[in-house]
Amino acid sequence: MTTVRIGGVPEHFNLPWHLAIEDEMFVEQGVHVQWIDFPEGTGAMNKALRDNEIDLAVILTGGIIKDIANGNPSKILQIFVSSPLQWGVHVAGSSTLQSIEELEDKVCAISRYGSGSHVMAHVQAEQRGWNTDELKFKVINTLDGAITALTEGTADYFMWEHFTTKPIVDKGVFKRLGDFPTPWSCFVIAGREDFISEHSEAINVVLETINTVSADFKNIPSIDRTLANRYEQQLEDIQKWLTMTTWSQEKITNKEIERIQSRLADLKMIDNKLEATLFKAAL
Repeated sequence: MTTVRIGGVPEHFNLPWHLAIEDEMFVEQGVHVQWIDFPEGTGAMNKALRDNEIDLAVILTGGIIKDIANGNPSKILQIFVSSPLQWGVHVAGSSTLQSIEELEDKVCAISRYGSGSHVMAHVQAEQRGWNTDELKFKVINTLDGAITALTEGTADYFMWEHFTTKPIVDKGVFKRLGDFPTPWSCFVIAGREDFISEHSEAINVVLETINTVSADFKNIPSIDRTLANRYEQQLEDIQKWLTMTTWSQEKITNKEIERIQSRLADLKMIDNKLEATLFKAAL
């Protein structure tokens, strides 16, 4: 039996993976999927791919494209969530800041350099006409680290997925100033080049299985209640999130890769643009 180590964030987007593992859908086809949570997010998963600590990752599209362009020996297998990620822009609950416009010269908390929170802070700043060369960051590793940093005042604002942070906003620990959706698809499935070339059969099993689950995910009876209970969310928030979220079973297009690379190059987050085909796995 082939073991496939898959990394992902411990968020509601990835419930299809956990359901497939719990139902032994991979094992039935001779593949043992070992799921590894990465609360630190995309930057940590990129490092784990580079360090051969995981084989595949369910990872933010912009983050993996940035890292592949900068030398990560990985490839994108397919899109996993095609809808945009809704990044909430948060300050401490006690903060006097009232609008995103006030954040231009403030310190942004990020999980790590190269993470989604880092990339999207640049994208938001560029869109608002701020000088991205003057952005200030504090690495906080995890959501708990962000709570500490904003509460203690060592960082001023933090961008993270809207619904993941909603319970923290509801408690008054964070205050949300607004949302910033990604201008591209949310998550892709990517893998190390060497693992893909050596284990294409197992990878095809993994992709076919998760695509079967994700394609019918919204039709699972009481899936909204299951999500709300497992991820400690309000039912009405989960129901809203489900209407905004689309899982995909499709390959990423060259056009989308080129569009993301162009934005990253404008932000000086990648040194050179590569041919779009160099980002994609051939299975």
